[in-house]
Amino acid sequence: MAMPAKKVFEAFVSKIPWTIAGKEMRDYFGQFGTVKKCLLPFNKDTGFHKGFCWITFTSEEGLRNALQKDPHILEGAKFQVQRNRHPFERPSSNKDSEYD
Repeated sequence: MAMPAKKVFEAFVSKIPWTIAGKEMRDYFGQFGTVKKCLLPFNKDTGFHKGFCWITFTSEEGLRNALQKDPHILEGAKFQVQRNRHPFERPSSNKDSEYD
């Protein structure tokens, strides 16, 4: 028997400037609700992050609050936030910056 699907309250954030770190993203989104996880993947060749991340909230309210704000601006840079329609399990990697 299949287990019921677990609700995931995840946003996909894109157009993140290379000057912004995962901790800053987690702190920024913390104003909307409790952040469970921030995953900011890095490019192993350049050493810079790839310009996008996933933010997982502990509640739908946190996600909804983040989606309602527009524009999102951090350090003078505007980035895009949208609901992640296809959450999936990402394998852990020491090249990704993850803040739990």
